[in-house]
Amino acid sequence: QVKVPFEDTIYDIDFDSADHGYLVGARGAFAETNDGGKTWEARSFSNLDPDEEVTYRFQVASFKDGEGWVLGKPTLLLHTKDSGKSWERIPLSPKLPGEPSSIYALGPSKAEMTTSSGAIYVTENAGRNWKAQVKETIDATLNRISSSGVSGASYFTGSIINQVRDDDGAYLAVSSRGNFFLTWEPGQDFWIPHNRGTPRRIQNMGFVEGDIHKGLWMTLNGGKVFVSNKEPDLTKDSFDFQEANIKTGGYGVTDVAYRNANEVWAVGGSNTMYVSMDGGTTFNFDKSANQIPGNLYNVKFFKEFGNAGWALGSNGLLLRYRG
Repeated sequence: QVKVPFEDTIYDIDFDSADHGYLVGARGAFAETNDGGKTWEARSFSNLDPDEEVTYRFQVASFKDGEGWVLGKPTLLLHTKDSGKSWERIPLSPKLPGEPSSIYALGPSKAEMTTSSGAIYVTENAGRNWKAQVKETIDATLNRISSSGVSGASYFTGSIINQVRDDDGAYLAVSSRGNFFLTWEPGQDFWIPHNRGTPRRIQNMGFVEGDIHKGLWMTLNGGKVFVSNKEPDLTKDSFDFQEANIKTGGYGVTDVAYRNANEVWAVGGSNTMYVSMDGGTTFNFDKSANQIPGNLYNVKFFKEFGNAGWALGSNGLLLRYRG
């Protein structure tokens, strides 16, 4: 466990070098490290007054080459060009379809933003203008192909949850009811819906080793983990998922991350942690966080920075991977 200067839920962590990084969380929580995450210092945004700052839940932080973005709720987008020394607030149009749900720094003045209704936008001038990447809303796509054989599509509420991006810009999203999922790759005009292939609801999904072409993982209600670890045919309704051998006692699994092709970590409710050494076929319980109250929500490895690993949770819980 690593000490952080607040006790609020930590939502995200990102680094723009092996030493320098930020973490963000609930109630305006914002902290910076300059020693690779061994110590963290509270920071605040100079352009938000302290009373205002506490009202935001900062959910996403993304940095690349000294340029950074932080996304908060109620909708707030902040941008820095100088590694976080100064920040500007980026105005977003109230006409945006859905609420902004993620932001990815792609280099100088360039970033990609997604919304809860499946829109994907790119800016090349630090947020002054945004260009839509998806031609059709998910609603319109589903109406057009509603007889396609994707079950649950007719119950679509218009919003998606936990959109994730792979290293090459492909996306994966789960419908808000957890009854089907969708994929999108750069250059496609619309999202493609897929069956979940199980009666249980999807809790979360992601990519095998951060690459849609290596496969997908899926966690389901009741603490189940399914893995499809070969290149999926993204045009098909259904994928070939295999159930992993994991004994969670019913605690939900909230996130999964691949450290490499063999070593896979899963985290969940009641600070449970599991590790697989066979590429996600069998998981064993790991007691690292066993004595700490709370829930883990997120696990991340930074391949580009020596494969440093972090697990994030409630009550300001931050765990650093020791190996």
